[in-house]
Amino acid sequence: MNIQIITVGKLKEKYLKQGIAEYQKRLGAYAKVEIIEVADEKAPEQLSETEMEQVKDAEGERILAKIGQDVHVIALAIEGKQQTSEQLAQNLDQLGTYGKSKLAFIIGGSLGLSKAVLNRSHAQLSFSKLTFPHQLMRLILMEQIYRAFRINRGAPYHK
Repeated sequence: MNIQIITVGKLKEKYLKQGIAEYQKRLGAYAKVEIIEVADEKAPEQLSETEMEQVKDAEGERILAKIGQDVHVIALAIEGKQQTSEQLAQNLDQLGTYGKSKLAFIIGGSLGLSKAVLNRSHAQLSFSKLTFPHQLMRLILMEQIYRAFRINRGAPYHK
């Protein structure tokens, strides 16, 4: 399986980079995982609704430019569907079984994802009603993808 994680902004925190690198290494036994960073839109702290949409649209264009036509897209969005780790594992297994071997998980910037990106997605996934920093979501997502593959293999990591 080929998995892309397309995310807005650069990761600066060393501890997050180390955690992500560890899970990327572990995932190498199951899938090819590529992390693609797109530039975040520079904006002042206080934005109007219109300006927020403009920022999300600019970031969304950068995200959409990285997604191939034959890629199954899962957007991480607070309003998305919540799943258990077992359900995520089952969904990834079914996608692979039915020929969807190219996946892209999308993590938006601090303002979220544009309507265009949400419309391009085949599914929207929420990890919680809580708000997480998008940098931390990379690590959480990598761990859950790894956990999903371990669940599907019946491996002891999940317990």
